Amino acid sequence: MTEILLQGLLLGGLYALFALGQSLMFGVMRLTNTAQGDFIILGGFFAISMVAATGLSPGFALLLIAPLAFLFGYALQRYVLNGTLGRDALPSLVVTFGLAIIIQNLLLEIYSADPRSLDAGPLALASFTLGDITIGSLPLLTFGVAVLATALLQGLFSYTSLGRSFRAVSDDREAAQLMGLKPNKVYAQATGIAFVLIALAGSLQAMRTTVAPSDGPLLLLFAFEAVIIGGMGSFWGTLVGALLLGVTQQIGFRLDPGWGIWFGHLMFLFVLLVRPQGLFPKTRG
Repeated sequence: MTEILLQGLLLGGLYALFALGQSLMFGVMRLTNTAQGDFIILGGFFAISMVAATGLSPGFALLLIAPLAFLFGYALQRYVLNGTLGRDALPSLVVTFGLAIIIQNLLLEIYSADPRSLDAGPLALASFTLGDITIGSLPLLTFGVAVLATALLQGLFSYTSLGRSFRAVSDDREAAQLMGLKPNKVYAQATGIAFVLIALAGSLQAMRTTVAPSDGPLLLLFAFEAVIIGGMGSFWGTLVGALLLGVTQQIGFRLDPGWGIWFGHLMFLFVLLVRPQGLFPKTRG
């Protein structure tokens, strides 16, 4: 049971990285990005191409990818997604769904349908033993990155002027404008940060397993479930939701290899029934 719990937590760390960008975009803009999973896969393929083209290690390549991801997210929000925001959520859903289809077909055209992976070198096979349990170094690193990213996001929101501007435009856009903030610019900054997280998640996904152009919808589902379980807009809630999802899936996998994903969906539905606002919903104020 200890091994199941530990492996589930490590898997949940990866799911948390899938979900944090979604949580950030919803928390600031009330925007549900249905292309989240496909952007993660795009980030994975971009990291694979970057490493192949430059010969850099994945870690150094990510240092180059992060600012590019921020600029891409900033421009996407500023010039595309800002036009879809409003009281009606349908335009943003339609536009991001269209982006998902475009990304999938673009990746198929460039990379074909063959799964690919990012060579993590010795880190991919490195592990250590804790009692009678073997723990992979890469999954543990992923878990640590997820916790650190969650803490940094929460710290950004709680203790910085940028975080206060995020909270202001989220709580009352009109009042924030009267105070001199430019909501469209603030939204773009939030999306830029979200896309850095997306690029990080895609790179780690490509290092841990293979990625294929058709994988995006499943990753979106995991991200969406983690955010809903934890509570929309809550970063620590998203992390807890992802960990619960990972542990539940591992229990299902142990019972039967075909039950893991199904068990996760059942847990998600159970949370929706008993606490539809999520375990740790974002509070206003």
